[in-house]
Amino acid sequence: QVQLVESGGGLVQPGGSLRLSCAASGSIFSINTMGWYRQAPGKQRELVAKITSGGSTDYADSVKGRFTISRDNAKNTVYLQMNSLKPEDTAVYYCNADKIRTTGWRDIYNYWGQGTQVTVSS
Repeated sequence: QVQLVESGGGLVQPGGSLRLSCAASGSIFSINTMGWYRQAPGKQRELVAKITSGGSTDYADSVKGRFTISRDNAKNTVYLQMNSLKPEDTAVYYCNADKIRTTGWRDIYNYWGQGTQVTVSS
């Protein structure tokens, strides 16, 4: 059984910071790319940032220079440091793993966490 569990969301004032964490647990051998996506009310889910197992990163233009994604492969955990937050960053943030290989050599594709709410408001 594999799980992705996000944490770190909450309410923050504009200009503030939050750090999201996503820990993968279970019988995991390896994880390819891990990413953060977000979905605001009435909008489609969109990519925020992603990082490969080798550390290559990609960001949405709207968050470049403000957000930083990182991962700890030994802990199967990905982080999203969010600085200079804006009201338009308000959304449910979801963790994603594009491919998880289990210790039983089974591949699980496009796996999602349950989401964590981030609200930026004064």
